[in-house]
Amino acid sequence: MDISGADIIRAAALLGAGLSMGFGAIGPGVGEGIAAAKACEAIGRNPREAGMLTRTMLVGQAVSESTGIYSLVVALLLIFVV
Repeated sequence: MDISGADIIRAAALLGAGLSMGFGAIGPGVGEGIAAAKACEAIGRNPREAGMLTRTMLVGQAVSESTGIYSLVVALLLIFVV
């Protein structure tokens, strides 16, 4: 059983896809958790502004989630193209 150069490249691509998703999901997960926690604290302090705080929090979370989506695209490219 020989291991060719194509096998090594395929293994490296799959490993890179896993690392891409692993590291790419940590940042948005932590960031969105912190944003939700701070929004809950702010709503607790000033319940009248709950609508504005929720809307602003959701926009911020959508922006931070884009990095997770980019890492998903990179992982899919590594899996299916390389």
